[in-house]
Amino acid sequence: MDGDELWTTIDTERSTLADLLEELAPAEWEHPSLCAGWRVRDVAAHLTLAHTGAASALPALVRARGSFDRMVHDTACAASVAPPAQLVAGIRAMVGSRRHAVGTTQLEPLIDVLVHGQDIAVPLGRERAVPPAAAAAAATRVWSMGWPFWARRRLRGVQLVATDSDWHAGSGPVVQGSTGALLMVLTGRRCGVAQLSGPGVVELAGAPAGRGGGSGARWP
Repeated sequence: MDGDELWTTIDTERSTLADLLEELAPAEWEHPSLCAGWRVRDVAAHLTLAHTGAASALPALVRARGSFDRMVHDTACAASVAPPAQLVAGIRAMVGSRRHAVGTTQLEPLIDVLVHGQDIAVPLGRERAVPPAAAAAAATRVWSMGWPFWARRRLRGVQLVATDSDWHAGSGPVVQGSTGALLMVLTGRRCGVAQLSGPGVVELAGAPAGRGGGSGARWP
């Protein structure tokens, strides 16, 4: 994906996620997400903070005593007290923006909206398609980046093969499925495993826990 296509996809994903959130009943906002200890509203609030600059992030990191995970959790929880309509508006306000957090690439906003969109939709039983080309770009970034996902280390010993794109990585017994399902597994979401097949799937049962890219998701 070139830069324009990438940002157009991010805009579309943010817009459609805002549409989904706008439809939720009050109880659904309080429903647990795929991220352990995070409600749907907490994940939505986390997404509204994607444009947080160093001037705000550094004091928050100090308050969290240097823990990045705690900082992300604390800032999201603080933001999540806002009314749902305000959280939806916050996500919509980012449509058209090309900003991303300091120290990240333009692929991180894509990873965030694709994966966190599933963190919200899946436990609510809502269908939310993951575009294969976008998922492939996100998966390539996750596979290459090490921290915070450590996908290559966690999933060492299997070959991941997408059935709806040309994406593949690793070596060993084959694990195959949609690029979106593979992306969820790469980022530590256990829900993706049920959508995969192949002789390597049994190996995933022994894969170590992965962190959830800012929202603390863990393999149950």
